[in-house]
Amino acid sequence: MDSPVPPLPTGPGPRRRDRHGRGMRGPVAPPQVPLSTSRAAAFGDLVQDSVERLERRWPQLAEVDFLVLDVPPAGGGGDDSDGWATGSVPLGGMIAATSSHPARIVIYRRPVEIRTKSRDERAMFVHEIVVEQVAELLGLSPESVDPRYGDGEGRD
Repeated sequence: MDSPVPPLPTGPGPRRRDRHGRGMRGPVAPPQVPLSTSRAAAFGDLVQDSVERLERRWPQLAEVDFLVLDVPPAGGGGDDSDGWATGSVPLGGMIAATSSHPARIVIYRRPVEIRTKSRDERAMFVHEIVVEQVAELLGLSPESVDPRYGDGEGRD
């Protein structure tokens, strides 16, 4: 008089229970939602926004490669010329153009993130670093590259 046990479902189908109480597995939000944007991608967007803003005034920047690296290389070659060996961490760098590659400007993501608390503060700081590196590349003062440099204005 026992009732028969129903067979287990075969093939793909919804899971009946969560044995460990962790809820559904998988992404929390679709890829189009900003929630799924990584910190590195968001930082890259800040650099790109700053570059686009400067390219309107300085079209020659289209020939420059802008790179984002997580951290600066360790050491600095054993000399104190870049300050890295004495304890200060560079936030960005500039490599002049050669016959084999165009000029490059590098922004180091982690040192910038550590020094900023909010997205707006980070955007202003990134723009200042990009302006300083572009000024060094062009041989100009940062104020002539972006007249609003240093006045607290971060966005257009």
